[in-house]
Amino acid sequence: MNNVNVELFGKDPKIQKALSVAKNVSVSKSPVLVIGEAGVGKKSLASFIHEFSNRSGQAFELVDCSQDAQQVENAILGYREEESGRFVRGVLEKGNGGTVVFANIDGLEENFQKRLHKVLHELDDYDIDIRIIGTTTKNLSKLVGSGRFYRGLYTLLSSNSIQLIPLRERINDLKMIIDHYLLEFGGKDISIEDSAMDKILSHYWTYNIQEVKSVIESSVQNIQGETLTEAELTIGEKKSVNITIDDEADGIRLMSLKEAERLLIKKALIHTSENRTQAAKILGVSIRTLRNKINEYRNDGSAYFVNLR
Repeated sequence: MNNVNVELFGKDPKIQKALSVAKNVSVSKSPVLVIGEAGVGKKSLASFIHEFSNRSGQAFELVDCSQDAQQVENAILGYREEESGRFVRGVLEKGNGGTVVFANIDGLEENFQKRLHKVLHELDDYDIDIRIIGTTTKNLSKLVGSGRFYRGLYTLLSSNSIQLIPLRERINDLKMIIDHYLLEFGGKDISIEDSAMDKILSHYWTYNIQEVKSVIESSVQNIQGETLTEAELTIGEKKSVNITIDDEADGIRLMSLKEAERLLIKKALIHTSENRTQAAKILGVSIRTLRNKINEYRNDGSAYFVNLR
């Protein structure tokens, strides 16, 4: 299993749905917008779409739009070298017949967004046939609304949108990914103690797969025996579940203690993909206490808890 497969590996229904949509859109030429946090596998999903398309044997070009604006423009459109006068082709030309990925497309300079939109619409005039995939960590619709992203380019890209969820919402998949990296960096004889796995499962993985890979790789170097212990993990402390509730007046809405308790439990369950054991550990209560609270809220008719598995 290579890193591409690891990022998209798992049985979580939302990941499976994303892969299913990716397979469906791969057969067309339509642009695709892949959305998700850093490290969730957006570039890997773009590669997945390319490999499942009839362009799989053709070029797969990628440009990171978060770089210097002139570098990005040169990489996309090409440029002429000052000393030699030789023209260096951009990804639009090099990718002819294949797929071109605009990674971090929200990083494009605003004036260039309009120019790129115009160029993409004129590709047929230059006999250039490419599949466009954009990736972003941002909500482009909001950027359009605030005037920071060109509406025409957004409309072009968003005809097919795929959202990738963060790793911390895929607790069961995280276990399999940990086992994969333990095998890769530690070998088949390395195991992990329960308390170390609990700490991993309750951690807030800001940078998703790449952060997990880095932690396991460095932690394995600390192993004294054949079992990775909690003390040997190179990982920060558990991140508490934060409650943020907006109010038109002063940013805080006062609520009853019971209401705050119900919301905190809901947040913990969402954070752990409804893994009650892990949610109870984060909340610092017994699984029995959590179960009783869930039943109480369910009996009260709270929609989230009524529909809870």
